[in-house]
Amino acid sequence: MSTKKIGRQTAALAAPPSILCAANVVGRMEGEGPLAACFDYIDQDDTFGEATWEQSERAMQQKALALALQKGGLTAQQLDYLFAGDLLNQCVSSSYAAREQKIPFFGLYGACSTFGEGLILASMALDGGFGERAGVVVSSHFCTAERQYRTPLEYGCQRTPTAQWTVTGAGAVILQRGGDGPCITHVTPGKIVDKGVTDTNNMGAAMAPAAYDTLCTHFQDTGREPDFYDCIVTGDLGELGGELLCELFRRDGVDLSPSYTDCGRLIFDSQRQDVHCGGSGCGCSAAVFTGYLLRELRAGQIKHLLFCPTGALHSPTTAFQRESIPGICHAVAVSARRDG
Repeated sequence: MSTKKIGRQTAALAAPPSILCAANVVGRMEGEGPLAACFDYIDQDDTFGEATWEQSERAMQQKALALALQKGGLTAQQLDYLFAGDLLNQCVSSSYAAREQKIPFFGLYGACSTFGEGLILASMALDGGFGERAGVVVSSHFCTAERQYRTPLEYGCQRTPTAQWTVTGAGAVILQRGGDGPCITHVTPGKIVDKGVTDTNNMGAAMAPAAYDTLCTHFQDTGREPDFYDCIVTGDLGELGGELLCELFRRDGVDLSPSYTDCGRLIFDSQRQDVHCGGSGCGCSAAVFTGYLLRELRAGQIKHLLFCPTGALHSPTTAFQRESIPGICHAVAVSARRDG
């Protein structure tokens, strides 16, 4: 039996699915950042017309998916599967947003790596011939994440310098079999990596070793060098985590910096916006990918992209019990053209 798996944990897709269309929605602070022109909808008060923050996040997912379908001239019923996730308990933003869609639904949780997880699973499903189109949508909201993982906003808790700002945003992509591109050609699902970090205000340090592990495995499995890619982008390591990742590669004699950046660095202007170490959350990598990165791919400015969303797989309960924080990173290789 032939296999598409190469090396330890990478799959080379035989029929790489293409990105048919994508859309995103973000909050006011993200709309004031350097990528404002790349967002489809910017809400000015972060409520998205709803009464609670959790209902707001649900509305974000609904709007992002609706905009993506509109761009592709599709209805929800033309999707074979929907892969969706968020940061809240039981993924309620995703499941409640999908209630009226009537699409076969997979609820995902990979913390801030969920968008990468969704892209991998949707790509594998289409490459395997199990459908023609699949949607991937994820979201995060600053206020819902603060309430669940830290403290209610009314408490006014001070943030440490290593803390990051959860992005209020949602991103949706529609993948299809065939098409000219951009295409997802290789996927490297990540392993759990835990180096003993316990500080929940230092997610970058907890996730950087997982990003290093996945990137090293991807390069080894594919035989590619880092300079094969025009752009290597992690999901939300932020300023500190990104520096740690580059330092880990420098110890191997590899300079990752010429092509490396991080979605948590890109989405905010750290000089003008007080976000400490940068952005985080499911919506961080999703909004940057569906906006800025996809635009650069379509324009030919990026020909080969290695997109690597990262996640910290802890919970408030495990943090209170002083458990360390498991990290994960999924790598998705995207080519601007099918023949590229």
